[in-house]
Amino acid sequence: MKLIGMLDSPYVRRVAISMRLLGLPFEHAAISVFRGFDAFQQINPVVKAPTLVCDDGSLLMDSTLMLQYAEALAGRSLQSRDAPALQRELRVIGLALAACEKTAQIIYERGLRPEDKRHQPWLDRVNGQLHAAWAALDAELAARPLDASADGLRQDGITAGVAWSFTCFVLPEAAPAEAYPHVAAHAAAVEALPVFRAIPCDDAVTLS
Repeated sequence: MKLIGMLDSPYVRRVAISMRLLGLPFEHAAISVFRGFDAFQQINPVVKAPTLVCDDGSLLMDSTLMLQYAEALAGRSLQSRDAPALQRELRVIGLALAACEKTAQIIYERGLRPEDKRHQPWLDRVNGQLHAAWAALDAELAARPLDASADGLRQDGITAGVAWSFTCFVLPEAAPAEAYPHVAAHAAAVEALPVFRAIPCDDAVTLS
């Protein structure tokens, strides 16, 4: 299998970390949907990161769908089978992914739209949504800390850590640790794990 996309994308990174934890071998091609558009288009005409090229050449898109496939291949899951526990895990994952989405929207608005064309009310709205996601996630972790150990790490812990690191990497002013201390502490703990260190939030890294 081959994972296409940059590791500064939280969606690419959560798949890479999860596949490593599931013991699934894969190649990684660090191709940007912006700088490497033409090269990416040759692999996937939709040009969507992450893209997973399966062993039979089929293409999968969307990190959550890739993780479903990866868990089926591995024969085990990084999520609970117990419905109440799974519900809690999915809430954490949903909040973390919402924070990723809102962070990306702000970056795209700032980076791709000329300054005189930016719509400040829209940016204010998205900023409010981003901080609402972090506040809700911080409350979740305050009430029920996630396992950040190498043996106990699950998908909620992976995604929460990856999401926080992404915002800190590309939009640091939107991720003050003092405002969301439980999320920040969890991210610091998982980023210290060997699997996170081996797959850093850095688009200069290519995994083999």
